[in-house]
Amino acid sequence: MKRSNPAADEEEMATMVPPSPPAGADIVVDDPAVEHQRSSSLTTKPCWKTTTSGGVGVLLGTILFLALLVRTQWNHLDVDYYSFLRGTGTGSVSRRGRAPSRTRSSTAPLVPIPFSCGANVTSGLSLCSLRGAASAPAPSPSLSSSSSSSSAQKHYSPGVPPPWCPDYFRHIHTDLEPWRATGITQHALARARRHAMFRLVVVSGRAYVQKYRRPSYQTRDIFTQWGILQLLARYPGRVPDVEIMFATGDVIEVRASDYRADPSAAPPLFRYCKDVTQEVAVLWPDWSFWGWPEINVRPWAPLMKEFVRENERLRWADREPYAFWKGNTVKLPVREDLYRCNNDSAAGKEWNARLIKHHWSSVSGVSQSEMKETNILDQCRYRYKIYVGGRAWSVSEKYILACDSPMLALDTNYKDFFSRGLVAGKHYWPIDHGSKCPAIKLAVDWGNAHPEEAQRMGREGSGFVREEMDMEYVYEYMLHVLTEYAALLRYKPTVPSNGVELCPESIACPRSDLEREFMMESREKYVAEREPCTLPPPFTADEVREMALREADVRSKLLQMEGH
Repeated sequence: MKRSNPAADEEEMATMVPPSPPAGADIVVDDPAVEHQRSSSLTTKPCWKTTTSGGVGVLLGTILFLALLVRTQWNHLDVDYYSFLRGTGTGSVSRRGRAPSRTRSSTAPLVPIPFSCGANVTSGLSLCSLRGAASAPAPSPSLSSSSSSSSAQKHYSPGVPPPWCPDYFRHIHTDLEPWRATGITQHALARARRHAMFRLVVVSGRAYVQKYRRPSYQTRDIFTQWGILQLLARYPGRVPDVEIMFATGDVIEVRASDYRADPSAAPPLFRYCKDVTQEVAVLWPDWSFWGWPEINVRPWAPLMKEFVRENERLRWADREPYAFWKGNTVKLPVREDLYRCNNDSAAGKEWNARLIKHHWSSVSGVSQSEMKETNILDQCRYRYKIYVGGRAWSVSEKYILACDSPMLALDTNYKDFFSRGLVAGKHYWPIDHGSKCPAIKLAVDWGNAHPEEAQRMGREGSGFVREEMDMEYVYEYMLHVLTEYAALLRYKPTVPSNGVELCPESIACPRSDLEREFMMESREKYVAEREPCTLPPPFTADEVREMALREADVRSKLLQMEGH
């Protein structure tokens, strides 16, 4: 076997992780709002021509000119470097290096979203009729009354369009591409019924559901529907009339190969994940963003705050210098195989991995005693986290990324709505299944020897889920998906004769214990006060090719480091 050169390895890996910008330097944010401000500043009269003291004015003008020159040079380098790591190329439509911070855009009063179980909390279905149209929240004063959410002409403030959405939003176009030319007919949607767990219809801002014979695993369907109701409450009057079929399972439902001759004949089906190499599906945020009571995982927004506090409490250098994974392996061959990489001191094998099997006592979830063992924050005690799929993908990926520890991700073709935006070598370290044990050992050894680069990758991953995947972006993704999807419908959805109306009260009020607690934690209390981010255009063929080439380059460098 060819031995790797340590010096060469260090040089190769240095190109995988983005460098920290020099002190005082700005990261380029190619954003319409920023571009507006930048163009305005360029038309402002130069200060060195308006000074009252010649010497001081010349000096200030020179300093300002040099500062702008340095900034321009750094920005140019930053665009090239970061675009290479993102795998989108310098000609990409990527609008920013990091999502802009979210702050209130106006002083307009917040519009509360009404919610009340009343005296009767057991007959939830009747609560929707009591709610009535009159109690629906009004649009925020800062929002346009238009129902179109994807137009760049909607403003955060006068004259400034909303910022671009994160790049992973561009995959919305990819998901809907099979029906772009022909549209979606009612007949095509009916063909999706045999794959779906439920059918959901939105008409005039009200939701109706028809459940089919296939049972949903745990409360996936309930919390998914709860999330859709929060979207309707957050954007009153903005969600178009729409009809969707939703599958809550993990494995492939609609194979692209079955519709190769006519992709538009594929039934449109909403799912949490898909095999991007052989499946047709429209991806949707999974149920756990609003809570996973069966294993005591809180909703994403409050849980993310806990991750931030835990990362500040336990610094990376003080964590255990190993790669960690904990989870269920029953009837999951890919996880059983991973378990071979566990430390085996008796056999003299040290793969730098600490793997723990944790089997649920029942399919309904964990017991009270098991809940004490499943504190999701405990995983942050380790410098590295391993991500491995289950039957398909795993909702654990966002929690693994949130730890500020580099994610060592075992290769999988299954992706969810946001993981298509993750970049190998920047947000995570890819691990090939064929050599997983030595690959994990290499990643840990290299990271421990290069802590600055390892911590940078960990921060990139956690920064992605914290800043580009906060709940505001999750709802905006949902809104854009439904808006683009509704535009393809070739019929007008109507209230189903055998459907049941849903409202927040009808779902939450009859629930008990942890389920209701999580719903209250994830309930939207105010109407959105700003326009949603602007949906970027689809990826071009050149951009797709560039992304593939750049990921292949990262993997090639890793193979060289492994001595292949």
